[in-house]
Amino acid sequence: MRFLPDAEQRAFAGSLHAMLAAADTPSVVRDWSRGDHASGRALWSRIAQAGVFGLVVPEAYEGVGPRPVELAVAFVELGRHVVPGPLVETVAAAALLAEPGPAKRFLPPLAAGETMATVAAGGYALDGDAATTRLALAPDGLRLSPGAGPVRPGLDPARRLTPLSPGGELLTPDPPVDHALTWARLATAAQALGVGLALLDRTVGYVRQRTQFGVPIGSFQAVKHRLADAKTALEFARPLLFGATLTMHPADVAAAKLKACEAAYATARTALQLHGAIGYTAEYDLSLWLTRARALRAAWGGPDECRERVLSGVGRRW
Repeated sequence: MRFLPDAEQRAFAGSLHAMLAAADTPSVVRDWSRGDHASGRALWSRIAQAGVFGLVVPEAYEGVGPRPVELAVAFVELGRHVVPGPLVETVAAAALLAEPGPAKRFLPPLAAGETMATVAAGGYALDGDAATTRLALAPDGLRLSPGAGPVRPGLDPARRLTPLSPGGELLTPDPPVDHALTWARLATAAQALGVGLALLDRTVGYVRQRTQFGVPIGSFQAVKHRLADAKTALEFARPLLFGATLTMHPADVAAAKLKACEAAYATARTALQLHGAIGYTAEYDLSLWLTRARALRAAWGGPDECRERVLSGVGRRW
C-alpha cells in the first residue's frame, strides 16, 4: 500500500507552499520571538483562509472536518516553512471543544482564523500572550483561563511559554483529552516531518556550495552518507504519518510522532555538523529549524512516552 497524497491534496500542499514561501516566514518568526505578533497574526489569517484550521472543525460548526489526511498535508508545509504560533494547540483546542455548547461558541471563529487558541495541562501554555482563547485542563475539567502570566523563554525563541491564570469559566467537566492528544500528536508529527525536509533541503544546497580542498564538500563520501541516512529516516517517517491518518489509532499516531520527530532531530544534528560554525549562530536562518526540531521532539509526549503508547496499543486494534 502506498500512503501518498492524491492530486487534490498535492495541489493543496502546493498552494500552501507557494503562499508561505512568499511570506518570508523567517522574518515573521523573528518578529514573533520578540513579542511582535502583527506579521504572525496576518499570516495566521491567510492560513485560516486557506482552510487549514477548518480541517479539524466539523461541518456543523463551519469547518470541513474532521479530515486528518489533509491536516497532515497542511502541517508538513507549516513545518517546512517554520510558521510560528500555537498551531498544534489550536488543533488540540478544537478537539477538546467537542460538546455542542462550547463547540457552537468557539469553533466557528477558530476555523475562520478570527481566534487563536492555546492549551495548558497543569504547566505552561504555548503563546499564551498571543492567544485569544486560553484553555486549561484543570482537575475539575476544561476551563477558559482569564489570562496569562509572563513569558518564559525556551529553547526555540518562537515558542513562547506562559503560565495561565487559574480559575475561569468551566466549559466542560469531562473533556475528550485522549482524543485531543491524538490530534495534537498527529499535527506535531506532520510539522516535524516538514521541519526535517526543510533542514535536509537547506543542507544539500549548502554542501554543494561550501568547498574544501578546492571541491564542494558534498562530493565527499562521508557527507553523502550522512545526508542519505537523514533522507532515509525522513522517507520512512512519511508512510507512518499518512498511515496513521487513515486509522487515527492512538498507538499508530504515537508511532508516527516518534518516528517523524526522531528523524527531524537526527536531520538537525546532521545539518548542524555539515554547516559547521555558522550553524550555531542565531542570526543564520538555519537556527530557526534546528531549534524547532528539538522543541517538537518533546512536545505532546516525548520519545519515551510515545514508545510506551505504541507498546500499550499492540494487539488492541481488533
